[in-house]
Amino acid sequence: MIQPNTPHSLIIDPVTLPAGISIYDVFSRIEQAAWSMLFDSASAQDGRYHIMLWQPAWMVTAKQNTVYVTDNRPGAASQSAVKHAGAPLACVKTLMDSHFGNQPLRCNNPALYHQLPFVVGAAGLCGYDLGRYYETLPEHNPSPYLCPDMAIGLFEQSVIADTHTGKLYHCRLAHIGPLHEQAWYQHNPAAAPSFGLTGPWQSNLSQQTYTQALRRIHQYIVAGDCYQINMAQRFSAPYRGSEWQAYQRLRETNNTPFSAFIRLEQSCILSISPERFIAVNEGKVQSKPIKGTRPRYSCVEQDNQSAQALLCATKDRAENLMIVDLLRNDLSKHCQPHSVHVPHLFALESYAAVHHMVSTVEGQLCPDACALDLLAGAFPGGSITGAPKIRAMEIIEELEPDRRNIYCGSIMYYGIKQDMDSSITIRTLLAENQQLYCWAGGGIVLDSDESQEYQETLDKVSRILPALEDML
Repeated sequence: MIQPNTPHSLIIDPVTLPAGISIYDVFSRIEQAAWSMLFDSASAQDGRYHIMLWQPAWMVTAKQNTVYVTDNRPGAASQSAVKHAGAPLACVKTLMDSHFGNQPLRCNNPALYHQLPFVVGAAGLCGYDLGRYYETLPEHNPSPYLCPDMAIGLFEQSVIADTHTGKLYHCRLAHIGPLHEQAWYQHNPAAAPSFGLTGPWQSNLSQQTYTQALRRIHQYIVAGDCYQINMAQRFSAPYRGSEWQAYQRLRETNNTPFSAFIRLEQSCILSISPERFIAVNEGKVQSKPIKGTRPRYSCVEQDNQSAQALLCATKDRAENLMIVDLLRNDLSKHCQPHSVHVPHLFALESYAAVHHMVSTVEGQLCPDACALDLLAGAFPGGSITGAPKIRAMEIIEELEPDRRNIYCGSIMYYGIKQDMDSSITIRTLLAENQQLYCWAGGGIVLDSDESQEYQETLDKVSRILPALEDML
């Protein structure tokens, strides 16, 4: 089914844009096309590069426990999706090896090839429910979404913006023409209808129902079923107009390092996540789980007090430590023995709406393992399930009334240099069928306060829901 290509050569061209034009302006010319993606390092705190992708050669999707592969190359005999028997991420790895080969590509600029992330390769989304393809879990809740459980494209070209130098680069396989010769680049698209909500935000849980769920979690913890559960509520609102406009407003008001915009055939993902899941670079593995949140304030003194209260909170430190231990175990499945360690524990990271407590877990990938093996072995991220992970996911399925889909999954890339980066898709919206979905949750432990936990979910969307309401 998958026919390997002949060996490739890679070209990296500098891109010169007119004054005042950015990668966002370039992406706006293609954002309405299915499978266009922007990996947006909106903040320099934890990232340097923006990566723009479009027109994948292959697409791998997973839906309803089935994996599909679509050959999207020009001149392909058929562009219908074909079922694939393998596990979803293993299928992506097989396709990467067959299409790009497993040897470094010849490149016209070796220095840039080694400096830039990704260059070309696989990228896309893994929804929370992709975990069902790797673990046996109960299926109680409805899944009304059109968005697949996984949607990953194999991209033969990218535009990468270096935020430190202000330079842009077009990375492409040699058979692909320069950027300025591509038809979509030469023409500005028709203006999209302005974005606006057409109704109010509504939650799928009342405060009373949310509180009852927390009491049930407390019973499970006392009984010894679990130590921590990530409990979430889902907000939804009808909308009209351009999802890209909505994303631009969100990134302006939040400025987070793992932001992303992805358009599929029937769905859009608007992510302004602050959390890294797993990164792999030259075999070095890093994960940065977030556990512990406090609101930001315009008053400097009050804001500092909020940050210090978080750092000193015994409950939040215990919650963070549980997830660090879970991730140490998950990463150890594919890291070299004794290489997994925690260089930073309980650090403070501050964003537009909230302060977060963040730890760092690192390791060294086993020589016979692939970054995608590591991702599959740790999926979904422990910071948004609870501990122990499988029992936590069973309880989440019991207590949350709807499936999570993209929420608490991951947006990721895996490049031809075997480098990978991935986010946890918190602060992430799903747009489809003129309906927006946005989730917020928090880790519940034995001494959690019900009213504080409910308020924390509202704090986490305090720069999301109002920002879009203002666009009415």
